[in-house]
Amino acid sequence: MSLPPIDAKFDTLNDGATRETGVALKPRHAATLIIVRTDGPQPRLLMGRRNRGHTFMPDKWVFPGGRVDRTDYDAPSATELDAEVTTRLELEPRHPKPARLARALALAAVRETFEETGLLLARPAPERPGAGPWRPFLAQGALPDLEPLSFVARAITPPYRPRRFDARFFMASAESLLSLDRRPDCGELDEIAWVDFQEAMALDLPNITRFVVHEVGQRLAEAGRPAPFMRFLNGKRHLTHL
Repeated sequence: MSLPPIDAKFDTLNDGATRETGVALKPRHAATLIIVRTDGPQPRLLMGRRNRGHTFMPDKWVFPGGRVDRTDYDAPSATELDAEVTTRLELEPRHPKPARLARALALAAVRETFEETGLLLARPAPERPGAGPWRPFLAQGALPDLEPLSFVARAITPPYRPRRFDARFFMASAESLLSLDRRPDCGELDEIAWVDFQEAMALDLPNITRFVVHEVGQRLAEAGRPAPFMRFLNGKRHLTHL
């Protein structure tokens, strides 16, 4: 697959607001899901544009995702994460119970995708009650399907941002969605689109999203690649692999 050249910088000042004073905030655990369609001449990625009123990366095109909620630690699922994915997520976890965090991250990615796009990475199940943000998901007659998830990348927002996230990026095939039809009254992103790699690179992307788009293209050709881990250490961009 031929991809355009990429600027592999982790973060640039034009990606969003900066914090001028005060102590750097502790990053919150977050998760993102990249859904890939392969039913056309070129693979396509699900992306959405953030509302311009958002403090964090307004008007940027991103993958659906968000921070981990406390209910993600105990939410039910139809399947569990692949053992190899869990093992890699447990590396440098920033959490006293790494396996518990790994599952919560996967569930957060699936839940946030439903909230932002109206699409369910799930298997059919009897409708059941749920707590907090899981109530609308479980009311769809579905349970999250974690088995198709692969671990693509991890990035921690630089310390000079007013909001910081320790984000894990997951990937899954669109074939694992319950349906390609979006549920009504769902979708927090201003605009949703399936875009191929050339189209994605032409969008207004945060730099880390651009980096991950490139990584997804590489991963489709080499599924067993280690996941890049981007962060700032001692004021400099630092890249390792998990």
